[in-house]
Amino acid sequence: MFLGLLLSQLVSCQPAASPELEFWTMQLQPQFTQYFNEVITNFEKENPDLKVRWVDVPWTAMESKILTAVSANTPPDVVNLNPNFASSLAPRNAWLNLNTELSPETKSRYLPKIWQASTIDDVTFGIPWYLTTRVTIYNQDLLAQAGFNQPPTTYSDLTEFARIIQEKTGKYAFFVTFVPGDSGEVLESLVQMGVELVDTQGKAAFNTPTGVAAFQFWVSLYQQGLLPPEVLTSGHRHAIDLYQAGELVLLASGPEMLKTIQNNAPSIYSVSATAPQITGATGKKNVAVMNLVIPNQSTRSDQALNFALFVTNTENQLAFAQVANVLPSTVDGVKQFLEQLQQKPNPTPQELAQIVSASQLETAEVLVPAFDNINRFQSIIYEHLQAAMLGEKTVEQAVEDAANEWNEMAES
Repeated sequence: MFLGLLLSQLVSCQPAASPELEFWTMQLQPQFTQYFNEVITNFEKENPDLKVRWVDVPWTAMESKILTAVSANTPPDVVNLNPNFASSLAPRNAWLNLNTELSPETKSRYLPKIWQASTIDDVTFGIPWYLTTRVTIYNQDLLAQAGFNQPPTTYSDLTEFARIIQEKTGKYAFFVTFVPGDSGEVLESLVQMGVELVDTQGKAAFNTPTGVAAFQFWVSLYQQGLLPPEVLTSGHRHAIDLYQAGELVLLASGPEMLKTIQNNAPSIYSVSATAPQITGATGKKNVAVMNLVIPNQSTRSDQALNFALFVTNTENQLAFAQVANVLPSTVDGVKQFLEQLQQKPNPTPQELAQIVSASQLETAEVLVPAFDNINRFQSIIYEHLQAAMLGEKTVEQAVEDAANEWNEMAES
């Protein structure tokens, strides 16, 4: 009896373990292990009663892993997701509503259009973290061979450009994938051409003359032989391979791709330059966003929110932009990032590409709005576009069939 009381007293006198936050990221180890260890150490110094456990999840496993964790009521406290996937769980009240948790002053630190990317019906579910915008990487030798000084800036100029490139060089000007589960670049191009994808009720809004014209653009480009036939079967990775092989004049990608080109194809890298991304009549430019979300099931949501704000503050974002070749999402961060690059006396091609990329952020936005089942929506658009490209149906029928299929699914 006495021994049991003594043991009980000894246990009760032991210092309590520090509360622990669980933080999930997507495939950032081991390349950025040192950076995150330093960020976590600095946060723990400012919050000595709190520990952070960092878990890095493979890119392909994140969706299933977070779905399982949320379903089992065992989610992390902070998780790194993109707006499209996070939005699929937002209507189910999975994430903390930041609009009720943060002051207008705190929200104003972030680029307004980027903040809006993680908002559905006045519910903001994600704190913006790092960004990338597409640029046009182009082969200067092939461009000059065809008589051009600069690549096209709009889709309306692309058809004639592609025709001349093919006639003068025997190469393809451009590659964009129509594989349903791959890049969303074609879907984004519809928005750039002025197409409204869905209405406020989530029903198809693209069955319009503008939508038909946008479908017709891609169908005509393909049927004229101005796109590689593999656009129907190969993903964006094939565009990189073609560019590195000198078979493609333009590559739509992020500035970080220049490093890959330099390593894999030095001769192509030596003749590569960068221009703003191609857009449509709207002038809109895309941005890809990674954010941090906080599950509603977290028992430490206040501390989790403080940690997410710490990771995404300007100082930490600028440091991550340097090591990861990405862009910050705070207003001050973008300003300082550009100033640092523009002050360099002899910027590298990668740094020049970063300047182009960051300069687009003033007007860039997430072109495809966050809504439920966005991946299925993209698949429907691409599948019916492919059918029209292959001559299995008219463009008008493809648009109508895609709208009907989406609306039937949305209603069910």
